Amino acid sequence: MRKELKLVLKPEEAFQEQVLRDILLRQAGVSPQEKSADVRVLKRSIDARSRRQVKVNIQAEVFVKETPPSRLTNTFDYPNVSNAQQMIIVGAGPAGLFAALRAIELGVKPVVIERGKDVRARRRDLAAINKEHKVNPESNYCFGEGGAGTYSDGKLYTRSKKRGDIRRILEIMVAHGATEEILVDAHPHIGTNKLPKLVEEWRETIRNAGGQVLFDTKVTDLVIEGNELKGVVTQDGEKITGMGVVLATGHSARDIFHLLHEHKVLIEAKPFALGVRIEHSQNLIDQIQYHCEIDRGPYLPASSYSLVEQTMFKGKQRGVFSFCMCPGGFIVPAATAQEELVVNGMSPSRRDSKFANSGMVVAVELEDLPQYQKYGPLAAMEFQAEVERNAWVYGGKTQVAPAQRMQDFVNGKVSNSLLSTSYQPGLASVNMHEVLPDFVASRLKDAFLAFGKKMRGYLTNEAQIIGVESRTSSPVRVPRDKDTFEHPQLKRLYPCGEGAGYAGGIVSAAMDGERCAEKLIEQYHRTK
Repeated sequence: MRKELKLVLKPEEAFQEQVLRDILLRQAGVSPQEKSADVRVLKRSIDARSRRQVKVNIQAEVFVKETPPSRLTNTFDYPNVSNAQQMIIVGAGPAGLFAALRAIELGVKPVVIERGKDVRARRRDLAAINKEHKVNPESNYCFGEGGAGTYSDGKLYTRSKKRGDIRRILEIMVAHGATEEILVDAHPHIGTNKLPKLVEEWRETIRNAGGQVLFDTKVTDLVIEGNELKGVVTQDGEKITGMGVVLATGHSARDIFHLLHEHKVLIEAKPFALGVRIEHSQNLIDQIQYHCEIDRGPYLPASSYSLVEQTMFKGKQRGVFSFCMCPGGFIVPAATAQEELVVNGMSPSRRDSKFANSGMVVAVELEDLPQYQKYGPLAAMEFQAEVERNAWVYGGKTQVAPAQRMQDFVNGKVSNSLLSTSYQPGLASVNMHEVLPDFVASRLKDAFLAFGKKMRGYLTNEAQIIGVESRTSSPVRVPRDKDTFEHPQLKRLYPCGEGAGYAGGIVSAAMDGERCAEKLIEQYHRTK
């Protein structure tokens, strides 16, 4: 017998395994002592809208004298492709790795080229940024196996439902060792402490099937014949060729954008968003979101928030919004060059830090950047880079980040002191209105005042802003045909993922990687 149930429970009921089991069995008319009974949660979401009691929505199955089927509805077959026709994938982030896995399923050999180090070797370079303020331009929080998402939180929630099968992506993760909880939770999350192992498993699947993954291998040139991209050239002068190239280099590979521009390959300046990281105590955010007086208690997870406000500056309306909110998380240095300062957020799987942080960013349109139009398609990127250099200078020309208490920022006052922080390299008290462009700082100020009304207690000097959060998305788009995914001018080039402007996170990038691999193979694979 199988029975499906939908219940609304208290946190102490929903998050205690034995208590939840007993409740589900009773609701199904089964004795909790029935040894042949089994329960399984299908979906779980928290509803904190009521000020009286946080509720948890549960959708579950009860089985009696019946073995529950596997949660995985897909089967993944990775044949040996050692001798198959090969395709090139530049970048070993989620877009590149999932493009490689899909290529193997379709009988094609992927050659994944990654400028950075493998996921474990990256850790030494991350430690050097945090402790010694040394940035390795090839291995950092953005570059290296697994991409920017691996050491920057690992959230798996996406609204990009039109580009692929979200469930399929999550099931591939589970098949490679991720917890089945990601198939259950409304906002699934793996955590930066667990993602590296998952990334290693993807790599081993690729290699075991006969694919290649090359580390410390930087693409420095393109092999173009006529209007076709036949391959790439690495820093050692090696030419690597294949049926086509999936370009999945991420949003921070500025040298690749320059390379495309030098070869007169069509690229476009793209709107993005820029601002700061804002850090509160997690306890304060819990009190606001869960309406609790002291703390959230032992059953509820660290709470998150999502905020958006429309602001006006010199007659132009722009959105200000929270981005990549990290409950129970840390702020990390995400620069990819020595003379720049960039911050990002991450959370471990337990989300048990005492801090909550979120990007708080302003939409930047191309019309906001008239003085950068001389850079053509690189205009937004050059603006982004200049803001990051400015932050580096104000921080003291190290990875110490410029910062200011939240109300002090709103009131235009330099903070006499700063709060404790999760940001390891340290903070410098500055006037953030001088660090940020006027149109960004003014809009942040107006938005903070509005957010303080939406979330009572949010606007406080017991929070601080830390700058700059500038790598929200790519400031360059590499165009592609909406149906074939191929570049409109350079054949056999398949722009992919965040760096090309077609994704915004781990899952959406993975889905885009799969689609790009499928489209390239459909067009250029020689079948026997």
